[in-house]
Amino acid sequence: MKILAIHGSPRTIRSTTRKLAGFVLEGAADAGAEIEMIDLADHRIIPCSACEACSLNGICVNDDDVPPLMARMQAADAIVFGSPVYIDNISGQMKVFFDRLADAIHYQQLAGKFGCAVATTEESGGDDVVVYLSHVLNYLGVVSVGGISVAIGGKAESVDAEEPAARALGKKLVDAVRDGYPDPVQEAVLADNRAYFRSLVLENRDLRTDEYERWVKMGWIR
Repeated sequence: MKILAIHGSPRTIRSTTRKLAGFVLEGAADAGAEIEMIDLADHRIIPCSACEACSLNGICVNDDDVPPLMARMQAADAIVFGSPVYIDNISGQMKVFFDRLADAIHYQQLAGKFGCAVATTEESGGDDVVVYLSHVLNYLGVVSVGGISVAIGGKAESVDAEEPAARALGKKLVDAVRDGYPDPVQEAVLADNRAYFRSLVLENRDLRTDEYERWVKMGWIR
């Protein structure tokens, strides 16, 4: 079982967000999972230009690090998203990455996986960012098992107080992968998302045959 954390702090290894996500991974590792951390700031990610070329064959015109990052997400059983709060939202690094996941969202390429979200902030906005990160997980077809935000208040060690809760969240991820995580509310959201994107899949079925056939096999198109 593989649990992958992706965080969008430009501070990389000095980041309190990374530390919080790391606690989640450590909890997952204690429960028997293989773990991996990705620092987005260490990767070359070109902003989406909305050219829609990916709709033709699933391949972006930009030659950068997003395809291998996506492959690592697809290889994982669960995904942790983490971001600091910058002006009441996620970091720029995280947003640019999310915008490049449009094709994965449209075709629900991560459906069946589980995830969670973490955020750190100076004073406020952390809970809202956790909600947004969880929303993106749902957009990708991923079921969220929860999230944690920490207000640092000028004290980086404040993250340490949340270590037990973060480790417990990591174990919860492992349990979800092993045993499932029924959530009727999220299941309804995921179904609505698939219903919305179904028309795109049908429109491009001659161009994206593999994706169309996968949707048919999943029972999303009849």
